[in-house]
Amino acid sequence: METNRLWETFRRLAEIYSPSLGERAFCGALRRELEERGCACAEDGAGAAIGGTCGNLYAFAPGDLPLPPLLFSAHMDTVEPAEDKRAVLREDGRIVPEGDTILGADDAAGIAVLLEALIRLRETGAPHRPLELLFPAAEELYGLGSAAADYGLLRAREAYVLDLGGKIGEAANAAPSILAFTVTLRGKAAHAGFAPEEGIHAISAAAKAIARLPLGTPRPGVTCNIGTIAGGTAGNIVPALCVARGEIRSLSHRAAEMQWAEVREIFLREARAAGAEADFEARWEITAYETPPDSLVVRRFRAACEAVGVPCRVGPTLGGSDNNNFACHGIQGLVIACAMYEVHSTREYSSLDELEQCVRLVLHLMTEDTVL
Repeated sequence: METNRLWETFRRLAEIYSPSLGERAFCGALRRELEERGCACAEDGAGAAIGGTCGNLYAFAPGDLPLPPLLFSAHMDTVEPAEDKRAVLREDGRIVPEGDTILGADDAAGIAVLLEALIRLRETGAPHRPLELLFPAAEELYGLGSAAADYGLLRAREAYVLDLGGKIGEAANAAPSILAFTVTLRGKAAHAGFAPEEGIHAISAAAKAIARLPLGTPRPGVTCNIGTIAGGTAGNIVPALCVARGEIRSLSHRAAEMQWAEVREIFLREARAAGAEADFEARWEITAYETPPDSLVVRRFRAACEAVGVPCRVGPTLGGSDNNNFACHGIQGLVIACAMYEVHSTREYSSLDELEQCVRLVLHLMTEDTVL
């Protein structure tokens, strides 16, 4: 019965359309589910700040154990295509989308696990720590909702974020800084047939710069990419403008800064060689963090994995999450796997057996009273 309930909760949540900045329906449904489980809920004003339809949702469950509260988190939004998505449970326990949409396991899986854990705590009466739950909006937009969260509502200094692909027992204790950048090269237009020598070819200058960039993995722990390039107005006009957009990621914020300085220098050099001008815009989407492997939050997770019989693997990821923002506010956390695979694609799937495993793991974290 518990596993059937877990599936129904997952299905119910996954089928709500909840795109980034459009999570109002999901937020309302989730709040009702949490209040039915005895949680006190609150919503902050982040929606207005980020241009969304709702803020971040908080839930609080007083504990029986005389220990500091733990924070658990999973985000409310999904990527597209997500409209009219339907979840199908196959005979082998795999959960897949019915049509050509994502499944929404990212992050309905994490939320369903937390809701099932809460209801099992009530059913069994098991003593547990004070629990704080935060369900951010717009996580898929580089953690936009959690960046605007009201951290004054939280007392917990340790967090478990259910938002990682992979097998139950896997967790990320470090994640990168991500720098999004735009380079605009300004040359001079001219007729390509009658007076090409009078023009300054902005696309050519950009192409030479991109050819010199150390794209991919220029050094260990750093990635650099140019994702789009656009410019020109017609085939017979020397292009006066070219715009290139890309990103840099690194587990070291300083290394990302150094890579950005190299990218700037290469574009500037090629622009000057062509007689063009270069303008730069850059924005730090998220900031790198590392939770030490010997920290209490990691040791507790390892103990929980051992208790429920799943292999434990903790290491870095080059993907960001709300945990990046939690770390900026003094909350030490892990991002843990919660039965989601091939996320951000129409091949996304989950597993009912692994969802059940994750519930048992989370329950152990919520009820553990051993001083490690």
